[in-house]
Amino acid sequence: MRWLFLLLLVLNVFYYIWYQQEAPLKAKDVAPLSLYKGSQQEIRLLRETGGAEPARRRDECLVVGGFAGREQLDALRQRLLSLDISASPVAGQLPGADGVWLKIAPQSERLLDQTVLGSLSNDFKDLKHKIIFCQGIATGE
Repeated sequence: MRWLFLLLLVLNVFYYIWYQQEAPLKAKDVAPLSLYKGSQQEIRLLRETGGAEPARRRDECLVVGGFAGREQLDALRQRLLSLDISASPVAGQLPGADGVWLKIAPQSERLLDQTVLGSLSNDFKDLKHKIIFCQGIATGE
């Protein structure tokens, strides 16, 4: 009985050594989940965002312009009025932006989407648009 026990013990040791000779499987490197998410850090329902566009905060305003002269700004304002988009000229300079600008009324911002901005950019060469904080912006009206 003792010899049988020693034989099984030797066979187990032999089997263990033989099994360790095989190449051990390496653990697969897994990238962190934050790399897969990219710019989308959280899930939002379409109802929460108001459509495909990201939701704007109440203290943010859309401004268009950036022209050097007042006549281009007046032409842009007339064009926006023909599209039922209400805009008022910004008095003074915007921080970090050169030129003259129009502040789009909050109820008209939904009418001024990327397609309308693209067609306006074709007609007005130097047209720019920005979303800035409304606090401290004085309009000319």
